[in-house]
Amino acid sequence: MSLSDIAAGLELTTAQVDRGVATVDDTGVDRDARLRAYEDELPCSAVAAGEVLDGYESGGSVGDAAGAAAVAEVTAAKFLHRCGFEGVTPLAPTARRVLRDWLDGHIARAEALELTGANEAEFALAAYVETHEPIPELAEAVRRDASAPIAGDALVSKRDALAETMSAGGDLR
Repeated sequence: MSLSDIAAGLELTTAQVDRGVATVDDTGVDRDARLRAYEDELPCSAVAAGEVLDGYESGGSVGDAAGAAAVAEVTAAKFLHRCGFEGVTPLAPTARRVLRDWLDGHIARAEALELTGANEAEFALAAYVETHEPIPELAEAVRRDASAPIAGDALVSKRDALAETMSAGGDLR
């Protein structure tokens, strides 16, 4: 079959139809109003949440964003988790499984804390992340580019992917 056979049934027109440029415009979403609507489900006020988002989305760390909003770093991490940002949990996958065992009542808290190797604050944050789902409507409102998924922390993603191959400092005896 040649190209002329394939094109035999096509009709050519003299004018091209301008379809425009496909865009994703999220400027119609009032982020602050959305934050106020979900304020009861957030670990901080809507005003502080907006400041955390501004600091974090401008490229700052969770700690920098928390400092700018005058909230604790753990509070900022909890809020970012509720907004669908990945990588705010301080535990590797194996430690998260231990935490889930504690949450399910299979092991004692002291044992879970020891097995995860986390301090009290890290353990509390990880427990919050495991027991609170992100709010999809809030995640949509805080995304700058609605066509792209929310990216997590590349360092945390790599650490989690390689967690089973790494050993802790205490394993070198």
